[in-house]
Amino acid sequence: MPDPPRLELLHVSKTYGSGDQAAEVLHDISLTAEAGSITALLGRSGCGKTTLLNLAGAMDFPSAGEVRIDGRSTESLGDAELTALRRTRVGFVFQFFQLLPTMTALENVELPLLLAGAPDATATALDRLRWVGLEEKAHSMPYQLSGGQMQRVAVARAVVHAPRLLIADEPTGNLDSASGDLVLALIRESAARFGAAVLLATHSAEAAAIADTRVRMRDGRIESVGRA
Repeated sequence: MPDPPRLELLHVSKTYGSGDQAAEVLHDISLTAEAGSITALLGRSGCGKTTLLNLAGAMDFPSAGEVRIDGRSTESLGDAELTALRRTRVGFVFQFFQLLPTMTALENVELPLLLAGAPDATATALDRLRWVGLEEKAHSMPYQLSGGQMQRVAVARAVVHAPRLLIADEPTGNLDSASGDLVLALIRESAARFGAAVLLATHSAEAAAIADTRVRMRDGRIESVGRA
């Protein structure tokens, strides 16, 4: 039997509120992301990209339809299983880095492994910092790093556990062009080196250009799907 896709969204809809106050944010979304692939979500602010990322990363659940990670429905998992899923199978990269300010770069990268009880956490974290070109910044605090360096630390943290799925929400939106290009190269390499399926929300044409599949969204619906 072949392995299931890393990510499947099957006729997913998301509604907030109820009755007259109900607002449908996503409507009948279906997409699949395979190992080693990059899928870019494009569209105006408010079109549903971030909501879709939250569902894909099991941070929220659909009102209708099903989200599967490695063939398992996220709604079928208990709290402990969901926590384990997020800590071991999913990595997250955010626009504003979300590094813990009281921890060094190394400690930020190491944290997901420590929470998951993984062995050799420090050595693995150092390897990831070396991979993003920041081994010499291991003991620097976030305030001592540039924006581009902080995002590279965030990428190292996101892939420290070799996730099956990498979720990136506007990862270059707060960076200059040169720093953004470095981060995009790392995201592209994450798919190739770790076999992650990458789901990337972006307004950037440069970011969309690294994707194998480009999904254009409008008003909570898929408007078009293009292949590289």
